[in-house]
Amino acid sequence: MSSNRLSLDTITQRVGDELGVSTWVTLDQSCINEFAHCTGDDQWIHVDPDRAARESPFGSTIAHGYLTLALIGPAALEVWIRPAKIAAALNYGSTACASSRRFLVGRAFDVVSS
Repeated sequence: MSSNRLSLDTITQRVGDELGVSTWVTLDQSCINEFAHCTGDDQWIHVDPDRAARESPFGSTIAHGYLTLALIGPAALEVWIRPAKIAAALNYGSTACASSRRFLVGRAFDVVSS
């Protein structure tokens, strides 16, 4: 990792470096339900724990893919935007994001920023 202090002036020198790891986040059913309500994506695999326990290959509900992507923003704030004392940051999206992992309700995960 580069020894340069992270700032807007040095960010391009840190491309490819690990910037840090967020605290662990647990997606509980109420968070998943709120996301389903906001987006209109109320598929049973996300919001019906009883049916998911019976019919899902995962044995429980799973978080929406876009919900897990939405958690990258808060992780970036924690790991590098606030520590670099950047007053405001705009998210213009991602070039490529994919995950083959399923985020089961109640399981914790963290985000590695690079």
